[in-house]
Amino acid sequence: MKTQCPLLEVRNLKKHFPIRGGLFGRPIGAVQAVDGISFAIKHGETLGLVGESGCGKSTTGLLVLRLLEKTAGEVLFEGHDIGKMHKEELRQFRRHAQIIFQDPYASLNPRMSVGEIIAEPIMLHNLASGIERTKRVEKLLNVVGLGPHHAGRYPHEFSGGQRQRIGIARALAVNPKLVVCDEPVSALDVSIQSQILNLLVELQAQMGLTYLFIAHGLNVIKHISDRVGVMYLGKMVELAEGNELIANPLHPYTKTLLSAIPTPQPGLIRNRIILQGDVPSPANPPSGCRFHTRCPERIDVCSQEEPEFRQIGSRSVACHLVQ
Repeated sequence: MKTQCPLLEVRNLKKHFPIRGGLFGRPIGAVQAVDGISFAIKHGETLGLVGESGCGKSTTGLLVLRLLEKTAGEVLFEGHDIGKMHKEELRQFRRHAQIIFQDPYASLNPRMSVGEIIAEPIMLHNLASGIERTKRVEKLLNVVGLGPHHAGRYPHEFSGGQRQRIGIARALAVNPKLVVCDEPVSALDVSIQSQILNLLVELQAQMGLTYLFIAHGLNVIKHISDRVGVMYLGKMVELAEGNELIANPLHPYTKTLLSAIPTPQPGLIRNRIILQGDVPSPANPPSGCRFHTRCPERIDVCSQEEPEFRQIGSRSVACHLVQ
């Protein structure tokens, strides 16, 4: 029986940004934003990526869509290496892979009406024209909880949550298979975040979408993701089923993130793990395990050898303490 290949497969992906200096601007170092991560996403699945600011999760999202060129590694979409795609192949790939940006204020063109913003990708990919295109825009507005009468308005006339709905409609305009959600609720009020998350879940069920969902905290990720990958300083440190990760985290950094989630019960006391020191610079990461300088459970080998990201049972983890 032939097994279905993942919709998206990432193999040893790296992105190093050069640091230049001197009179002639020669490279004198590199910021290791993403440094050798691997994962796969099945059709219809949601993989959450979580970590502190600067860990490389948003850069990963841009690399997956080839909005940034990788330094090394492979990104396979339906078995095809997007790094080797020619212009027309890449154009077809972009129809099937879209992005919802973090900032609903900056990601929409203020000089275009909502109807024009949503219609633009439809026009660029020659999917519909004239009245058919107009009807498609109106349908998309209905799908994301707005109405056809909003098509003639401009972005500044909407709230943050409504603008993010417009961004979602634009991403869905070309019937994509994969949607990269780059912190789509972090700029919104807490009361609006749940509405947008519920909308994304509903759209996934209706349209068979696959998500790479990027967020800062596990409190957001756990509500939408089937599996969760935890990143720290350009590396993947743990990858597991969402419920399994929440119930039994193995990596010390994952435990720290979980301890930071606010509790809904005022009387419930949670043992908060407070990390010491600052996040090291990705331009000069520490030797061995990159988390060892802040890890409360570190042992001698942590500073000497980089732990292998290996499978343990149904999950993968990079930690010398986990056997």
